[in-house]
Amino acid sequence: MRTGRPKQPLILTPEEETQLQSLAHRARSQPLLARRARVILACATGLDNQVVARKLRVSLGMVGKWRARFLKARCEALYDEPRPGAPRRVSDAQVEQVIIQTLESTPRGETHWSTRGLARATGLSRMTISRIWRAFGLQPHRTDTFKLSPDPLLIEKVRDIVGLYLNPPEHALVFCVDEKSQIQALDRTQPLLPIRPGQVERRTHDYKRNGTTSLFAALELKSSRVIGQLHHRHRSLEFRKFLDLIEAQVPAELEVHIILDNYGTHKTALIRKWFAKRPRFHLHFTPTYGSWINLVERWFAELTNKRIRRGVFRSVKELEAAIREYIEVHNDDPTPFVWTKTADQILDSIARYARRTLAATPLQLMSRTTGTGD
Repeated sequence: MRTGRPKQPLILTPEEETQLQSLAHRARSQPLLARRARVILACATGLDNQVVARKLRVSLGMVGKWRARFLKARCEALYDEPRPGAPRRVSDAQVEQVIIQTLESTPRGETHWSTRGLARATGLSRMTISRIWRAFGLQPHRTDTFKLSPDPLLIEKVRDIVGLYLNPPEHALVFCVDEKSQIQALDRTQPLLPIRPGQVERRTHDYKRNGTTSLFAALELKSSRVIGQLHHRHRSLEFRKFLDLIEAQVPAELEVHIILDNYGTHKTALIRKWFAKRPRFHLHFTPTYGSWINLVERWFAELTNKRIRRGVFRSVKELEAAIREYIEVHNDDPTPFVWTKTADQILDSIARYARRTLAATPLQLMSRTTGTGD
C-alpha cells in the first residue's frame, strides 16, 4: 500500500511559537496572516495535512503550500511579498514624521489630531494620513477607559480566581456573584419606529423614568446557569436573602466557592456571621477595581445589550418580568463562558500598562505646562 512521500517534520522554536500565537490571536492581525499562522501551529502539533485542513476548514492545497513555505523560510514566509505597482510617492521619513507627530503632539487648541488637521500640518493628503494610521493601527479619534488596581494582594487574588476558572475543584461548585443595582425601568416619550428595509429602529432621545430594581445574580462556572433574585434595594439584608437562595439550590454534599467583589454589603457583620456558620462556603474576593475578572459581569453585559438597553418598560413590574424571562431563556440552553488567559498573561498585561503609564506621565505633565504641537 502506498503511503506517499514522508513529510518533513515541522518543529517550532519557542520564539517562533510565541510569534505565531501572537499572529493567530491578535485582534489587529490581518485575517489571511492569522489563518496562515493557525495552519502552521496546527501542523506543528504533528497533525496530517488533511486533518489540519478539516480542522481549520481550509483547502488541502493551502495547508501544503504554507507548510512548505514555512519550512523553507520560517516565519518570514508567511508575509506577502511586495507587489509591483506605481513607485511610492511618500517616503519612509514622511511616514515616520506622521507617526511621531500623531503620537507625541497635539494640534493647538485641540486634544487629538484628525486626518484633515494632520494633512494640513504635514502637507500630505488626507487619504495618505488615513492609510498610514490604518497600517500602524493608530486611531486618535477613539479613546477607552482603564484603571490599574492598587490592591496590595493583586497578584495573589488574580492567581486565586484564575486558578478556579482554569482548574475548578472537584466535588464543588464555583459561583461568580454580584449585583446589578439601580436598573431603570425606562419608557420612551413617544412610540418606537420599528426596523424596516433601509431604516434602523428609531426612538426618541428622551425617556420617562418609572422606578428602579436591583438584580442579584450567581453565574455557575461549569454550566453557566444563573440564579437570580430581584430586590428594590441592595443592602446586606437583601444579599443575605440571596445567599439563602444559593444555599437552597446547591446540594448539601458539595463545597461552594463564591467569587465576588469588595462592595461594602459583602463584608458586613451580618454577612460574616452567615459565612462563619457555613464552612462549606469559600470566599474569593476580586482585586480592588478588578470587577472585570468576575465572569458574571460578562453575563450582565449580555443582559444589558440583549434585553434592557432597547427595552421599553412602563413599570418596575414589567422590567422585572423581562429580566426573569431572560434568565429563564438563558437557563434553558446556557453556553458556558470559557476563560482563556492564564494568571501570568494577565499580570504581564497589567505590568505593561503600568510601565506605559509611568513612561507617559512626564510627557503628560510637560504638555499641560508648556503645550505641544501647533
